[in-house]
Amino acid sequence: MKQWLKKWRLLSVFAMLALVLSGCGKPFLSALKPAGEVGQQQYDLILLSLGIMALVIVVVVVIFTIIMVRFRRKKGDENKIPKQVEGSHVLEIVWTVIPIILLLILAVPTVAATFYQGDVSAMGKKDADGNPESLVVKVTAHQYWWEFEYPDLGFVTSQDLVIPTDEKVYFELESPKNGVKHSFWIPPLGGKLDTNPDNTNKFWLKVDQERANEAGDIFYGKCAELCGPSHAYMDFKVKPLPKADFDQWVADMQNAEAPQATTDLAQQGEDIFNQSCITCHAVSTDNGAPSLAPNLSNFGEREKIAGILDHTEEDLKKWLKDPEAIKPGNKMTATYPELDDNELDALAEYLMGLKVQEK
Repeated sequence: MKQWLKKWRLLSVFAMLALVLSGCGKPFLSALKPAGEVGQQQYDLILLSLGIMALVIVVVVVIFTIIMVRFRRKKGDENKIPKQVEGSHVLEIVWTVIPIILLLILAVPTVAATFYQGDVSAMGKKDADGNPESLVVKVTAHQYWWEFEYPDLGFVTSQDLVIPTDEKVYFELESPKNGVKHSFWIPPLGGKLDTNPDNTNKFWLKVDQERANEAGDIFYGKCAELCGPSHAYMDFKVKPLPKADFDQWVADMQNAEAPQATTDLAQQGEDIFNQSCITCHAVSTDNGAPSLAPNLSNFGEREKIAGILDHTEEDLKKWLKDPEAIKPGNKMTATYPELDDNELDALAEYLMGLKVQEK
């Protein structure tokens, strides 16, 4: 009995910890700290559904308690049978109508939000001068990295998604034709949506500038569909910028020049890159660049290396030396000759110098 009691107490402690910790979350990662219109609507629906469930639980517990107290067995009444209410039309109507009402309370705003959030009719519209009215980003989910193409702006990047705040940004989501299914998810901004090899999914998100400031002007994106051994490491970062800053970033990306090595060591790294890496990785923002591997045109400005490592030369060299140890199953493994320490130093310096804005 004592052993059972210990296990029960331990289970209770873990249950309480799980309940408390489930309420914790960082503003750049948690869906419970919405930072945009879509995320806020979905959060409000979560609260509504939880409120309805809590109400049902409270009512059921109250009725159960009343019945247990009122109809408890008393001494001398062991053979007394309470009044039977089977066949009561009033009770049958009550317990049929109430769930219908609760479902309607939840269903009406849910359906309305679904249609509102699924409306992408503005995508592709042009103004009187023939310019697109809305920003469109084509997202391609590879194993295990993300490609972001801005088709109307004429450039492509990867791993770091840059978008303006306080306006709708439309997304076209897909996976390569010979790829697998992934799922695009930025928890604070809105729910997940699949990227499929055989069709394109579309939706929109909107970032609130004030909430972006609270999150440190960075959000974390995830793959929410089991896609292989490194599914858990298929991350990307989202950089929301005020409209003026975003326009400047766009201009810099459109006018980016071919990167130039600034030191002898970086020049050695460029030579190594051109011998071993250029067939898969592009260092041009041009959207005609190959997409066999992430575009590296602004690699030196990224938030992370391989989506998960700190953006330091030390971690970059770890990745270059053994990418399989960082992301098992990635397609970079064993595609280039093994590099010695001097070659790693040179290649890391060259890659860290690939910048569009920070010169």
